[in-house]
Amino acid sequence: MTLWNLGSVNADVVFRVPHMPAPGETLAATDYQKGLGGKGANMSVAATRAGSVVEHIGAVGEDGLWLKDRLAGYGVGTTHLAEIPGPQGQAIILLDTEGENQSVLLPGSSRAIDQALIAPALSAAAAGDIAVFQNETSGQAVFAKAAKAAGLRLAYAAAPFEPEAVQAVLEQLDILVMNQVEAAQLEQALGLAPEALPVADVVITLGAKGCRWVETATGQSRDYPAPKVTPVDTTGAGDTFTGYLLAGLDQGLDMADAIDQAQRAAALMVTRVGTADVIPARDEL
Repeated sequence: MTLWNLGSVNADVVFRVPHMPAPGETLAATDYQKGLGGKGANMSVAATRAGSVVEHIGAVGEDGLWLKDRLAGYGVGTTHLAEIPGPQGQAIILLDTEGENQSVLLPGSSRAIDQALIAPALSAAAAGDIAVFQNETSGQAVFAKAAKAAGLRLAYAAAPFEPEAVQAVLEQLDILVMNQVEAAQLEQALGLAPEALPVADVVITLGAKGCRWVETATGQSRDYPAPKVTPVDTTGAGDTFTGYLLAGLDQGLDMADAIDQAQRAAALMVTRVGTADVIPARDEL
């Protein structure tokens, strides 16, 4: 089977800082690195390292061809990753000594995806494949409609959180992945608790506390504790979780086992500095 990911591709520039700057404060960074990132690229790399076949749909800017090459080098399919004029999507990330981060994102090429390319890209998909998308690209509603028309299982990582974006695709989703803050924001926006959403499986990540799986057909909610680690960088942990979760489902694991695998991958991820380039392989878990 194949995972089809309409996803962002960013150049991540990470600065290590002693603390997060206050307004007007100038800080000297203690370290610096540049690598492959973006929620979409992170998920594609995670699912590939978990052992699944992944086709990435999206775009890179004229200064981002190295990112396409790096994705391909990691085994991600890039046939449907267009090269377009204009700036590459990129993020400036501040990382403090506690492993927390702040980011400033320029969407660039990821918000300039030609939506006419989405349906043709999915024409090679087979019923039963999994499709996934996030909120760092254009074309989410078009992708959701095309994925369901092709008979794909549709997953959505609702980040960065936008209530209107979620509402536009909610009825088509099979799997919804959010963090605890996003889940509370969605409940406030819609007036619906997670178990009342029209989505078969709702997975809510709880940071160091683990995650919650809500099976809406039965109304059951189950919590899964996370492995205990000492974090050094939380950037990309949620994306690693989602990529591994979907890869597990793609490979026939039930939801509980897929969550277990995803949580171990995310726990290992937060012990490393970086994003897509340092996502763990399955044999490391």
